Amino acid sequence: MEAQKRLTLEGNIVISVGLFDHSGDDEVWIESTKEMLDDMHKRKIDMADEIFVINVGGYIGSSTRSEIEYARATGKAIRYLESES
Repeated sequence: MEAQKRLTLEGNIVISVGLFDHSGDDEVWIESTKEMLDDMHKRKIDMADEIFVINVGGYIGSSTRSEIEYARATGKAIRYLESES
């Protein structure tokens, strides 16, 4: 939420995810919901100029990694909260 606020105050239109598995949104573990969310996130990437990856402590989960690959394949710019090592 802090990154979303900062990006918004910088003048960016932020299209964020709606659920966070690491924050207790257990619905993301239901397979049909996970598939729907994965597809929805890719549609959001289609609408975006760039993606901003929240990689606290360098952690990037498998769904996010898939979204990064999709963004690369579609020519989107990619920025990270923490620099990649």
